[in-house]
Amino acid sequence: MLPNPPKSALRELFPITKRYNYLNHAAVSPLPLPTLQAVEAQLKDVQENGSVNFRDWLDVKEQARQLLAGLLGARLEQVAFVRNTSDALSTVANGLTWKKGDNIVTFRGEFPSNIYPWLRIRDVFGVELRMCEERAGRIEFDDLAKLIDQHTRVVTISHVQFASGFRMDLERLGRLVRQHDALLVVDVIQALGVLPIDVQAELVDVAAGAGHKWLLAPEGVGYLYLSDRARERIQPTLVGWISVPQPEDLQNFEQGWRQGTLAWETGTGPAALMYGFKASLELLTALGVAQTARYLKQLTDHLCEGLQSKPYRVVSSRRSGEKSHIVCIYPIGGTSAMALYAHLKKQNIITAPRGDRLRIAPHVYNTHEEMDALVEALP
Repeated sequence: MLPNPPKSALRELFPITKRYNYLNHAAVSPLPLPTLQAVEAQLKDVQENGSVNFRDWLDVKEQARQLLAGLLGARLEQVAFVRNTSDALSTVANGLTWKKGDNIVTFRGEFPSNIYPWLRIRDVFGVELRMCEERAGRIEFDDLAKLIDQHTRVVTISHVQFASGFRMDLERLGRLVRQHDALLVVDVIQALGVLPIDVQAELVDVAAGAGHKWLLAPEGVGYLYLSDRARERIQPTLVGWISVPQPEDLQNFEQGWRQGTLAWETGTGPAALMYGFKASLELLTALGVAQTARYLKQLTDHLCEGLQSKPYRVVSSRRSGEKSHIVCIYPIGGTSAMALYAHLKKQNIITAPRGDRLRIAPHVYNTHEEMDALVEALP
């Protein structure tokens, strides 16, 4: 288990700790030093050598894929790199064959990346979009389950909710979705890297996300996982010259698509960012996802205990199996979340307002002392 507080060597990888009590990893994470150094090294290589070492860039991409597949519990050919979560979910929605009478089930509080692709499908194909409502910061499983029927094609949900921190029981939902022969689509951006997941064991058909939150990686690297049954139903709709098995066979246009999800990779990608992505995943893998999850449970439990002395209600479920590394609080005294955010920012404590809630999202290098400082700074 990670020590409390984290070893100084770990905190030294995050220069931001010298300036801020940074608790906004659910938005954008600061880059650890090895990640920035990896990005700079690749750019310097291009500056000095042009394309001479481009095979090395491709090798790094495949090493990053291996690390990502390991975090997901997926096979290598089931994981593709895309620009971001929105692209991943849109290509899934657009790659399915729809007919009138189909329905899609989701949660009304999803981040818009997981709403707009399905709204388009509703509007274009006349399918029904069913939305479960939030109850006191939670998603009641029965509320979601009663929306699923024999006409449901997709159930799409976040592993961890961005505005409440609620953690979905994926395996339980996956079993229900399979009973109706639908696909379980999961936005994992608020969980991957800090919560264990096994997409195959938990019956996840589609996982989508990006690296700039809990994976501690640069913006611009997203990913898409498709199960075998999902790949049978979803066709690639955005393709390019590397979507085929032998992309350097430039005049062979009859190759068909690459195996599995690899067909979703279209063309030249952000090589420097991929170097950074790999470096961040190496760090998280070395720390251990299960160990990180346990530490963040300790840290957020400590935070919630401290908040009991303040006029705030913890909106986030702290029930076993539902709690996560995101804690959202509601000010009982009527202060707005935006005002609280601004008040804390003046003291170099960085959080995020989300509606009427203040979101607190620490990572593995944050300390119990930083949680105490936050509580003390709250009016």
